[in-house]
Order: sequence, then structure tokens, then C-alpha cells
Amino acid sequence: MKQIHSLIVTNGHLLHHSNAPSSHQWMPTLLYNALISAYDNHHHKSLHLFSHMLANQVPPNSYTFPPILKSSPLPLGSTLHSQTLKRGVFSDPFILTTLLALYARNNLLPHARKVFEEFPVFLIVACNAMLNAFSMNGDMETAVSLFESMPQRDVISWTTVVNGFALNGNFGASIRFFGKMMNHKDVVEGLVKPNEATCACVLSSCANLDGKTALDCGKQVHGYVVMNEVKLGVFVGTSLINLYGKMGCLSDVENVFRIMVVREVCTWNAMISSLASNGREKEALEMFEQIKLQGLKPNSITYVAVLTACARGKFVREGLDLFRSMWQDFRIEPIMKHYGCVIDLLGRSGHIQEAAEIIRNMPFQPDASVLGAFLGACRIHGAIKLGEEIGKKALKLQTQHCGQYVLLSSMNAEKERWDHAADLRREIMEAGIQKIPAYSMVHLT
Repeated sequence: MKQIHSLIVTNGHLLHHSNAPSSHQWMPTLLYNALISAYDNHHHKSLHLFSHMLANQVPPNSYTFPPILKSSPLPLGSTLHSQTLKRGVFSDPFILTTLLALYARNNLLPHARKVFEEFPVFLIVACNAMLNAFSMNGDMETAVSLFESMPQRDVISWTTVVNGFALNGNFGASIRFFGKMMNHKDVVEGLVKPNEATCACVLSSCANLDGKTALDCGKQVHGYVVMNEVKLGVFVGTSLINLYGKMGCLSDVENVFRIMVVREVCTWNAMISSLASNGREKEALEMFEQIKLQGLKPNSITYVAVLTACARGKFVREGLDLFRSMWQDFRIEPIMKHYGCVIDLLGRSGHIQEAAEIIRNMPFQPDASVLGAFLGACRIHGAIKLGEEIGKKALKLQTQHCGQYVLLSSMNAEKERWDHAADLRREIMEAGIQKIPAYSMVHLT
């Protein structure tokens, strides 16, 4: 590349001359487009180049707008939409698809549909973008209707719907739609083949369901990956580790981890979580050290996983040291989940006063999950007065939730403080809060 660059310079072809032939009239536009594309991930720089382009009366064309629209915030995106109309390039499929995606990610589904209707002919790329728009905005019924009306589908079409159900929490439907895909003539006849993204999506759905059926489905997908030589990349491998870890299949977890050629931080996070949730907390901590030896940088999720391991293993000193190291070593700002893990760690180990001190000094208001973990620890260790002090904050956060009231009332009843327990029960009734009835579930395999 550098040799070619040198030849261009030495032969005098680098500069654009004013007396160049008319066939070169679009050269400035091409140069600006190349620079804008090069700054694809630096939105402010690409926008500055676009402004400079207009100031110098260089006409933008259909290749100018997609990279700018790709990362534009909504108000600017609408302005650029107007520019495409003004410049007569609005009907370009790439511009229409990028605009559609812009409105979809900003939850403007009617705008996305209006852009979609501007496509003059059927384009599978446009349909896939619209499928994703419906999925992102929770309208899976319309997404499926559009999918079924498409005269042609590719693997992205199928994967978008499978992932759409998962995005909206309907993991069972995600798995069933994948099953429909595998039995469809497009797959049977080899016209469409599930790829890494498809497999990762359905494995993630399996991991979010309990029971033998979900595990069996995950194993079938794993078998398909092996038999059809689908790439066992980071996404599929991590999804398998996550699934097997949640199902308690640690030998499968270790096998997948061992054969993975490329492991990213997300892979190590899944491995640490799997070990932590299956009674091998010490190994989870050792794996955290291995991340650093591999030259990878732990992220916020890594610390949630390793702090959870500390809480379950009651490694108080190690957990507190890790919590402090987040900012000191990696400049990771602790979020609510990290504080929840630390409160759980101290609560399980009986360090109630220390947990209360952390709650009082948190840089933001603790949420109900943090306070609920603390109240549970207070009940186990009999710290009633401290529980009542912190419990008042929980009641303010969840005024219409019966859980915290019932927990506080039960704590007082266990210590035979019947008047306090009765007062809390009375508050539930006066506030009109309905106690959620308990139930049991039997899972038949």
C-alpha cells in the first residue's frame, strides 16, 4: 500500500487540478466520502467533515449519508433525513435502510414504517431491518406477520425473529421459532443455514429457561454446531458455557472452554459465573487472576461475577479487596449490582454493621434489591433494630410492594415483638397493599 502511495505521489496523480477532465468532477465528493467513512466510529469528526463539505460547495451523494446517519442522534438524524430529500438521494436503498434503523433504535416505529413504505421494490435487507425494528419495539406479532409475507428469506431474517422473541423475554417462543426454522424447507434444502449468530441467540434463550427441555434443546444446538462445523467462535462458545453453567453441567462447561481457540472477556465472565454458581468459588477467583495474566482487562460484568463468587464462598477480605480494586486498578465505577454483591457478601458472613455503613455511604440511593439483601441478612443474624432503620428506606422505595413489609413484620414476630409486627401488618392493610399469595410448583420431567 505504501509503495502504491509513493507511485501516486511521484507520478503527480495525488492532487486534483482545476483543469482536470469533466469525468473527474466527482473527485472531491469521493475524497470526502472516503474520509467520512474512515471516521465511521468518530461521529463528531465525520459530522465536521460533512459541514466542511457543504461549506466548500462539494455536493454530497448517496454514499455520503449512510455512515453519518449510522451513529447520529435523533434530532440530527431528522435534519440529515431532510438533506437526503433536498439532494435527491432519499430513494437510495442504503440511505432508506440506515434511516429505518435510526428511527427504530429511537423507538419511533411509525417513522420507521413510513420509511419502509418508501422502498420501491422488495429488498430483503430492508425487510430484515424492519423485522429488527418491530422486534426492538416489542411488536413481535407484526414482525412474524411481515416475516411470513416475505417472498424470500435469508438466515438474517430467521435470526432476527429468533432474537426478537428473546429480546422481549419470550424465550420459549424463541426456541420454538428456531425449531420451525430447522424444519423449514429453506434449511432442509440447504438454501438457508443457521450461522453463529443464530446458534448464539437460541442458546441464550435456552439458558434463560429452567428444566430438562431447555437443556436438551441446548445440547441439540451444540450437536448441530459440531456436526455442521459451524464456527465455535466467541459468541457460540460463551453462550454454551453460560447455558451449561446455569444447568450445573460443569464438565460440559470445562470442555467447551478448553476447545475454544479465541476467548474474550465475556467468555471468562461466563466461566467465572458458572464456577461461582456451582460451589467452586475458589476456582472462580483463580480464574479472575488468569484473566489479568492473559493480558485482558476485566470489565464491570467480570466484577459482578467474581464478587458473587466471594459472597457465596464467604471470602470477605478478598471480596472487599476486589471491590476497592475496581476503581484503583481498572477505573471501573461501581454500580448498584456491585454494591448489592458486597452487601450480600457482608450479610452472609454476619458483618451487619459494616454492610449498614456501606449502604449509608453509597454515592446513590440503594435500590430495593440491595436493601432486600440487607434485610434478609438482618433477619438471619437477628439484627432487628438495624433492620428496621434500613428497612424504612426500603419501604419508601417500594411503597406498594408487600415483600419488605412482610419481611420486617416476620423479623419482629420471630423476636416476639408483637406490637411492632401488628403495626406493620396494619400499615399493609391501610395502604391497600395486596399480599402476594405463596404457591408451590412441581416440575415433571
